[in-house]
Amino acid sequence: MTAAQPIDRPGVRVLLIDGRDRVLLFRARDPGRPTEPPYWFTVGGGLDSAETSEQAALREMFEETGLVRAAEDLAGPVWHEVAEFGFDGASYRQSQDFFVCRVDTWQVDTSAFEEPEIRSIEAHRWWSIAELEATDEVFYPEILPGLLRRVLGMAG
Repeated sequence: MTAAQPIDRPGVRVLLIDGRDRVLLFRARDPGRPTEPPYWFTVGGGLDSAETSEQAALREMFEETGLVRAAEDLAGPVWHEVAEFGFDGASYRQSQDFFVCRVDTWQVDTSAFEEPEIRSIEAHRWWSIAELEATDEVFYPEILPGLLRRVLGMAG
């Protein structure tokens, strides 16, 4: 039996960083594999047709957090990756740019979640670099602590 060819799609991620240099992450479970452990990930998702990465970043921030920002509030892209993952029975290969958006503080509003987020996301929280380095929980991208250090201008 051969694995299905992944669906290629462009994507965008946002490192939403607060005034205490913590990044917002969401905890989810794959609805297609509900017994698998949960994982943490950054704000973001796939691009809609004819949408730029910047437009997608702003849309995803609003849909997932309620935060409204302008393109000039984004820095980046600060990093690019191609991530391969499964979700709800499908396999994806997502070529994604990472942007940074800073906020002093923000009360996350998930009321604009779309159906896939409603079915999969269980929680959200702000994480420090030290917390990410100390946790046994799964988070993506795996290089997140180093990436945060770089974008925050920290050594290490």
